[in-house]
Amino acid sequence: MTLLILAIYLSLVLMVGLLSHRSFRGTSEDYFVATRSIGPFVLLMSVFGTHMTAFSMLGASGEAYRSGIGVFGLMASAAAIVVPVMMFFIGTRLWAAGKRFGFLTQAQLFRSRWQSDALGLLLFIVLLALVIPYLLIGVLGGGFTLMQITGGEVPSWVGGLAISVVVWLYVTFGGLRGTAWVNTFQTLVFMTLGAVTVIWIVRQLGGLEGALAQVAAERPDLMVRGDNITKLRFITYLLIPMSVGMFPHMFMHWLSAKRVETFRLSMVAYPLCVAIVWLPSVLLGMMGHLSFPGLEGPEASSVLIRLIHAHAPEVLAGLLGAGVFAAVMSSLDSQVLALGTMFTQDIVKHYGFADRMSEKQQVLVGRCFVAGILLVTFLISLVAKATIFSLAVWSFTGFSGLFPIVAAALFWRRSTKVGAMATVLTVVVLWLYFFINGFNVPGYSAFGTGLPPVLVIMVASSLAMVVGSWLSTPPPEAVVRRFLGDR
Repeated sequence: MTLLILAIYLSLVLMVGLLSHRSFRGTSEDYFVATRSIGPFVLLMSVFGTHMTAFSMLGASGEAYRSGIGVFGLMASAAAIVVPVMMFFIGTRLWAAGKRFGFLTQAQLFRSRWQSDALGLLLFIVLLALVIPYLLIGVLGGGFTLMQITGGEVPSWVGGLAISVVVWLYVTFGGLRGTAWVNTFQTLVFMTLGAVTVIWIVRQLGGLEGALAQVAAERPDLMVRGDNITKLRFITYLLIPMSVGMFPHMFMHWLSAKRVETFRLSMVAYPLCVAIVWLPSVLLGMMGHLSFPGLEGPEASSVLIRLIHAHAPEVLAGLLGAGVFAAVMSSLDSQVLALGTMFTQDIVKHYGFADRMSEKQQVLVGRCFVAGILLVTFLISLVAKATIFSLAVWSFTGFSGLFPIVAAALFWRRSTKVGAMATVLTVVVLWLYFFINGFNVPGYSAFGTGLPPVLVIMVASSLAMVVGSWLSTPPPEAVVRRFLGDR
């Protein structure tokens, strides 16, 4: 019955995605940014669903299982504060630049802002590399979900493959409009079923007060921030949500807005959406100790699914599993479409390969790249053993380190291509060093200083932008005025 419900849900998702194809106008702009026609509610749902992914349900519950209630402050509270600020100061300005100059990708904007082909190509490579771990979160999350919710009867690779195929189909046929419609549907599903999950399971564990009292008695360290989350770590996690300013998939959704006023609902309602999704995930993660003590590593990431399998009847388990699938796919689809857009616009079209291509052929190239990226991600997922939370944090760390680029492009007239290149190269070198040395090291700090890698990378990349810009020739005033006006 559980598998039947999941199959029905995936069919509904496909139906929504394929129905959007009826509105397809046959142009690359319509396929990649829905002809910039998305309204307020769909923008909120698609942006929120894209940002949350399996990280907010499986990753958050798994990290709460390990570290306790402080996880809510680490990511949820920080995201609720920082992301709306990013939308106001960064998202609206990127939307305005995209609409005015016809940009479809970040590389197009930065290449034009600093008149540098090399910068555009370097950014394409780096952004592609940083999105891969993010994609793995979705594929691994789908695999964990199906395996755990069926009691191990279905291997994890089947879930990853099913999600990859379904996402490929509706992204291929629906483009960004289909992705936005499906994300709206799936975000509503996982927000609703997340609330149902926590209510049902908490009742099975003896009620909220009783369950939390048991957790406090058995693991009192989980009920306070304590030594699991240091003050420095808590503060520096405010930097992690700044990664949204450089996410290719967020950039793509921001460009799809119909008008600048469309952002208002997203900025106001985003914190509420964060609370609705994260609070149940964190509470259930801590309560997982009551039923499944002693989970370690990637196993802890599946604690939510284990609770569903153990305490929910088969039909409800299938519905709750569908909610997790919704969280997984609502981000995976936007990410792969963003990569397809980048490849088509920043490589195929920019370097002249599309000169003899029709609009239809350019869309086909994007679709083929989406299929290729999903295949590569699925193959990597077969051997990846990382936890969902750690994958997300490392991916976010890289994007956060790149934030000075978008900030300088939009606000600093004196910034130059040399500064931007220095920023990217600084992030690449430091991120690789920290990742290689600290990925599997609990509590890893930069150079043994106690400082989180994200803090060191952001400070270094900001300095690289400032020093590189001041030591190089200022950009032509005509170019600066074109982007920033006379202010």
